[in-house]
Amino acid sequence: MNNRRLIVGGCLFILSLIAFSSAYADLGSLFKKAQEVIGRSSGVSQNEIIDGLKEALEIGTGNTVQALSQLNGYYGDPQLKIPLPQSFQKFEKVLRTTGFASELDAFELSMNRAAEKAAPEARTLFVDAIKEMTFTDAEKILKGGDNEATAYFKNKTAGKLRELFKPIIEQSIESVGVTRTYQSLSEKIQSIPFAGDYAVDLDAYVTEKSIDGLFIRLAEEEAKIRNDPAARVTDLLKKVFE
Repeated sequence: MNNRRLIVGGCLFILSLIAFSSAYADLGSLFKKAQEVIGRSSGVSQNEIIDGLKEALEIGTGNTVQALSQLNGYYGDPQLKIPLPQSFQKFEKVLRTTGFASELDAFELSMNRAAEKAAPEARTLFVDAIKEMTFTDAEKILKGGDNEATAYFKNKTAGKLRELFKPIIEQSIESVGVTRTYQSLSEKIQSIPFAGDYAVDLDAYVTEKSIDGLFIRLAEEEAKIRNDPAARVTDLLKKVFE
């Protein structure tokens, strides 16, 4: 019974490093050792291994959603920050030099605020995807590449995230003033000779960028588990893997 708890706890702890990392350990090696331990542990059921992995993934995805839901969760991260639509970027220099710098900054900020408001809704879909996880899924994640868990979540949730995020983004866009700022900038662009087509579907644009940022962040967290040499080494982990 003690051996069973150590093995399941070890699986859980490796993936919970999504949220917590310090000290030193080669996590890539630990993943390989985890497979060896699981492979030779006839006393551990498939259900127990899956349960340990699921609990760890709940911690990791929960922390990812929480980080993005905070003020500046998107806006404060250069990798995740939602930029001006490309059709607006073409006119950015002209707009800034003609007194519209503050409007451009407000437009960009408000799109990111809308994404931050929608982010909490991803938690339920992630939890549902975790509940549906099979032993084959769990084994693939443990043995897979740097983004295997992210790929699993993307496959299971991307379409549903679009359906869930879009109405929230629409509402958030109105509440944080995106549409108002967009209209003000549009009027200025219309006055620029040969401006051409600059229109953008704001709801779709912010929704897609929000989801892209969500998976970028999730992939970063997953990569820490497998490649980052810095990791908390507890007595439990030593007992199982050393």
